[in-house]
Amino acid sequence: MGPRERYREQVRDEVKQHAWEQIATAGVPALSLNAIAKQMGMSGPALYRYFANRDELITALIRDAYQSLVDAVSASETDVLGLAGVIREWALADPQRYLLIYGTPVPGYHAPADTTAISDQVMQTVVATAGGSASAVHRGLLFWTRLHGVLSLELAGHFAGMDVDPAALVTEEIGALADRTGQ
Repeated sequence: MGPRERYREQVRDEVKQHAWEQIATAGVPALSLNAIAKQMGMSGPALYRYFANRDELITALIRDAYQSLVDAVSASETDVLGLAGVIREWALADPQRYLLIYGTPVPGYHAPADTTAISDQVMQTVVATAGGSASAVHRGLLFWTRLHGVLSLELAGHFAGMDVDPAALVTEEIGALADRTGQ
């Protein structure tokens, strides 16, 4: 990679960092390339050389988020409780990243088909951990819905004031599922 390509990647990374900051402050719908350009001391049109539009930037953020999760689960333990813990830790480390890919859909945004290929890698790990068979797909989906149900409620703050330990709840939910399915 030559100097020009390295510079381009550095600017793209900086744009994404500013985008994550905007998302954390105001949510994805408020994401603005012009605001990012201003923060970076650039003109709006100059920034469009790095990302053609807001949707292209959102796609890059989604791909990065999924890849980060793929990396985390690929390096995880092989049992369902360990996998649930890794996914929960990943989500808690950066809730905005989790919410971008598993939260409310972004109004007017439609992810390119190749983006789902990255997300499929996560589910493949879940299914493999659940046993890799046709029944494992069903167990994997049960695991996925239970884990994401608890995580979504936790990240949205719905357990506040309830004297609930979300980590223990994840362990209980996933443990009960594993016991039920003979994992």
